[in-house]
Amino acid sequence: MLEQKFKLADGNTMPVQGFGLYKVTEQAELDRAIQAAWENGYRLFDTAQMYGNEAMVGAAISQNQLQRTELFLTTKIAEANQGYDQTLRSFEQSLRDLQVDYVDLLLVHWPLHTHFFETWQAFERLKEEGLARSIGVSNYSMTHLQYLATKANMMPVVDQIEVHPLLNQADMINFNREQGIVTQAWAPLGRGRNLDHPVLQLIAQAVGKTTAQVILRWHLQNGISMIPKSVNPARIKENASIYDFELTTAQMEQINELNSFIRISQEPELVYERGAQYPH
Repeated sequence: MLEQKFKLADGNTMPVQGFGLYKVTEQAELDRAIQAAWENGYRLFDTAQMYGNEAMVGAAISQNQLQRTELFLTTKIAEANQGYDQTLRSFEQSLRDLQVDYVDLLLVHWPLHTHFFETWQAFERLKEEGLARSIGVSNYSMTHLQYLATKANMMPVVDQIEVHPLLNQADMINFNREQGIVTQAWAPLGRGRNLDHPVLQLIAQAVGKTTAQVILRWHLQNGISMIPKSVNPARIKENASIYDFELTTAQMEQINELNSFIRISQEPELVYERGAQYPH
């Protein structure tokens, strides 16, 4: 069931569920995690320049002999590398590190007031040249997307944002859907902070699943993509096992009501104004 895909606005497809690689910076651990994820059906792997592991991801793909035609690879341009020329130069290095000729999805990691349009112009060029099959953004709010639309020749097909039960982003997801943009949740499990919530535990007991599986199923039924991360083979398998049950309307609403606007990361508008953000 991990073969389920979204049709993107540019005509390409993207797996609904992917595998996040944030903070996996030890080669042997990364090799094992990617191998376990691949064996459990994951085909979308998400990294970023900021994560400092692109070269390790490239080595793991080679080590595990993953078929490039089956692989959906995402990376992101870091804040320090934004701007037209810097984006192009840094992306060349990303391709070398990842040991690929193209990426399936390239994202602007954070919106910044500096080089806002120049960065996207570089993205459009990379898309036209086939070096990035699809282009999108990360941590963009409605305002950022509306501003981008004033000058963009093509709009992002994906907006990767923080979404979990304590920050359900319902308005943002609806806005993206109306614009033909697929929302992808990073930290879909709230980096573990949601797993012991009593409401989620009760629902998990009722459906005979773990709280992590309930949360990921909630994302799935909300019609968005998600990229859970784990280096534990058992949890990697667990996170992939969400396609054999369904949450009721009442259970979905119970989870929706947990929203308390609690962010793990920073408010995108503050990052935009300041022109930088610190790693999390």
